[in-house]
Amino acid sequence: MSIQSTLLPLILASGSPRRKELLHALGFPFVVQSSDVDESCDAGLAPEAIVEELSLRKANAVAAEKTSGLVLGSDTIVVLDNQVLGKPQDEAEAFRMLKSLAGREHVVFSGVALVDAASGRHEVAHSSTKVRMRPMSDEEIRAYIATKEPMDKAGAYAIQGIGATIVEGIVGDYFTVVGLPLALTADLLKRFDLHVL
Repeated sequence: MSIQSTLLPLILASGSPRRKELLHALGFPFVVQSSDVDESCDAGLAPEAIVEELSLRKANAVAAEKTSGLVLGSDTIVVLDNQVLGKPQDEAEAFRMLKSLAGREHVVFSGVALVDAASGRHEVAHSSTKVRMRPMSDEEIRAYIATKEPMDKAGAYAIQGIGATIVEGIVGDYFTVVGLPLALTADLLKRFDLHVL
């Protein structure tokens, strides 16, 4: 690995344990500082524009509090029939989301943004993956919701958890669905002279 300790400190602008775990996989030392930003977007914004805008908003919020460092922001949404499915507000909404996803294909979009706190220079991009859910009975949906796993996940499921049992297949990058596309992240880091390989 050609990771150099003299480079800017890397800061993950997310409290997500999944993103933290995935970023660890790239081998870079980093610190976590969650960003608390307004995640509302203009109606009619394309899914890829939403995740890029929110990723950059999160990274900028943390970068504004720093004099140096490279801040990584990320955002993930689930899209079905041009409808964005965010995190469910309650179990009833989780049930509606899972019921609508069952037996169908949807698309997951994840954005990644990097901001150099000192200069304000930024890079932002996104990745998308198609996911097909198997059909589920109402009992199965309720049993899954009872695990509490769906409650803080976009689209009300976690492909890296028990939710793996309701996913029939994917076309694209698995890590995009988990919440941090690693190949894309590595490519963006390279633009700031942080090389994984």
